[in-house]
Amino acid sequence: MSHLTGTELINAFSLLEKVELEAGNRVADLGCGALGHFVFPAAKLVGQRGVVFAVDIQRQVLEQVDRLAKQDQIFNIKPVWADIEKFRAVAIQDGSLDMALLINNLFLIKDLEQARKEMARLTKAGARLIVVDWKTSDTPLGPPLNLRVSREKAKKIFSGQLFKFLQEFEPGQYHYGLIFERTASPVA
Repeated sequence: MSHLTGTELINAFSLLEKVELEAGNRVADLGCGALGHFVFPAAKLVGQRGVVFAVDIQRQVLEQVDRLAKQDQIFNIKPVWADIEKFRAVAIQDGSLDMALLINNLFLIKDLEQARKEMARLTKAGARLIVVDWKTSDTPLGPPLNLRVSREKAKKIFSGQLFKFLQEFEPGQYHYGLIFERTASPVA
């Protein structure tokens, strides 16, 4: 059993600064998890003029994030219960996000086509999609190797008409990071 914490695996503030999340941005963490590991640092970085949508398919996860936000008097976090694998399921306005985060969840998504379309619907032209997931080498933590999506496959999944691949980055020892930009192509 490893003693590594989430911050030791991936430093959320460092990652969000690296991908240039800015004050006033509207961002969604798709599959945010109960601890809101990226939600709370994002809320601080976007400030009171920005909004962070904490999106998850599990209601209890969102209730926990909401509780923590209220406890810490953070008012720019909006919990959204939704399945990102269903087109038009996420209750966020079309083309309203400056950034979407998909972190440590790619291996869980069964319908990648629908998820990609939903992410494209949510983001405006020029917005960034940040995909961070587990490397396909053996790591002390993470999902089984056979469930992981390689960086090459992730690039293929998201590169195309809706998103343009911009660059790779290293978010931590056990993860790869990819930055995509939303094109102006309409979502069909």
